Amino acid sequence: MEGLVPYIPFILLGIGVIIAVGLVAVGVSNASQSDPLAERLSEYAAQAEAVANLEDIEMSVPFSQRVILPIMQQIAKLTTAFTPQQRLEQAAKDLELAGNPRGLTPPVFYAIRFVAMLVMAALMPMILNPYGTLAVIGGALGGAAIGYMMPQMYIQSIAKRRQEAVIKALPDALDLMSICVEAGLGFDQAMGKVFEKWDNELALGFGRVLREITLGKTRRDALKALDESVGVSDLTTFCSAIIQADQLGVSISKVLKIQSEQMRIKRRQRAQEKAQQAPIKMMIPMVLLIFPAIWLVLLGPAGVQAFKQFVPAANAP
Repeated sequence: MEGLVPYIPFILLGIGVIIAVGLVAVGVSNASQSDPLAERLSEYAAQAEAVANLEDIEMSVPFSQRVILPIMQQIAKLTTAFTPQQRLEQAAKDLELAGNPRGLTPPVFYAIRFVAMLVMAALMPMILNPYGTLAVIGGALGGAAIGYMMPQMYIQSIAKRRQEAVIKALPDALDLMSICVEAGLGFDQAMGKVFEKWDNELALGFGRVLREITLGKTRRDALKALDESVGVSDLTTFCSAIIQADQLGVSISKVLKIQSEQMRIKRRQRAQEKAQQAPIKMMIPMVLLIFPAIWLVLLGPAGVQAFKQFVPAANAP
């Protein structure tokens, strides 16, 4: 034992070196591992960010879709039970002609009509209350009728503007498609160019046709669906011509040229028709508003003089 005393410093040094090497090895092995505390903190931060993003996404949705639309859907469940299926189908057709504004469905549309009817039926009697009971009853009935018809009139006005936009854009679109087909593109690619270059109702309709063809629908069915969703005679003629050309093997470029010329002739005829109707439409405001003012200015002084001549009391001081 006494012989090992001189070697104790070296033994301690060796143990220290072994411990140091072991600590270095453990440190190197744990260098690639993340800190558990840091990992938990990052996970919590990610969850908080996700929650914040969900809240931001939810708040970014318009108020009408977050609150009003769910309420209308609940009311729609009640109104649908009392609405004939034929009326729902007609409403679906009207909404399709209008381009399905705001993603309305027939039940929700009828719920909006029902709510508007109740609101107007309650509002008109409040306005007409000072004029008596008969006015209140008439106002309630009239307000209910107006409230029920206003959404339908609004949808019809949107559909009419959409149809007019399609009629106006169709000849130019056919010219562009004809140029694209003559340059070597196919009919579908030509429709894609119209959808890419323009931003109107016709371009959106062509984009819908291309998406349906991509999903497996035939060109014939996609064009028929486009025709039914717009309800314009010019577009019906165009779709029928393309379907027949596709079935008979006729050149698409020739069909597009002929259709473009016909559409331009029709547009010119519509402009001439409106120009001929303008004088007749101008007669109504002229007779009701302009002519009375002219007569009042021209005949007013003469009428005053005649009144003074035939009514002596008017000349008395």
